[in-house]
Amino acid sequence: MDTFQNKVVWITGASSGIGEAIAMAFAKEGAKLVLTARRREELERVKVRTGLPDSSVMILPLDVTEFEKANEAAEQIIAKFQRIDIMVHNAGVSQRSYIKDTDLEVYKKLMDVNFYSTVALTKAVLPDMIKQQGGHFIIISSVAGKIGTIMRSGYNASKHALHGFYDSLRAESYNDNIKVTTVCPGYIKTNVSVNALDETGGKFGKMDSNQENGIAPEECARQILNAVKKDKKEIYIGGFKEVAAIYLKRFLPDLLFDQVRKNVPE
Repeated sequence: MDTFQNKVVWITGASSGIGEAIAMAFAKEGAKLVLTARRREELERVKVRTGLPDSSVMILPLDVTEFEKANEAAEQIIAKFQRIDIMVHNAGVSQRSYIKDTDLEVYKKLMDVNFYSTVALTKAVLPDMIKQQGGHFIIISSVAGKIGTIMRSGYNASKHALHGFYDSLRAESYNDNIKVTTVCPGYIKTNVSVNALDETGGKFGKMDSNQENGIAPEECARQILNAVKKDKKEIYIGGFKEVAAIYLKRFLPDLLFDQVRKNVPE
């Protein structure tokens, strides 16, 4: 994909962080945007920031865990723009709690938000992409989708699940010209740790120092758009430690395990 001019891009989790940065990056490239999150007022704020006219941007508030609304949401977009070219699965929630302390309902919520919502929305969008013989899914996974770390068991599991599902989709949809780019960010400077779930499902409420010193969301978005233009299948975005951990998992898993078990979060 050489250009995003007039491409219709649906972004979940578009009200802040990486999602907001992706929206701004696509707007600068001349795309038409559909912005989804739960908070309408924040979506309106992002809409204004994009500088796009009403004819090129749509606000679509949605709780992505209301799976039964996925088809209706896709139909609303098709009614306005006639097509969906790019689906950005960015909505997500993290976790900060030990397995021994964590309620089962917390794991269910993590899977609903991070995994099952993407499946529901993908199934809602896929038929039209097949009909138009083209489309691109951008999956915001995480370095945690490649390795397991302390106090993030459910988050790790939900992100691992994305890789299995979307690797399959990439293979199944190849002949329909549908692409998949899976993105594995490391530490990006967002409120992901502040908004993470604790052992009872409440907010963790603290900013990780690694997150505070992470890469700017705008740089993350820039790298994502470049990867999509080049039809990259999977990319890693982050500092040396996060990216190195992925390669250690592949080639020196025992060494990585020794590092992970010693790395107790703050």
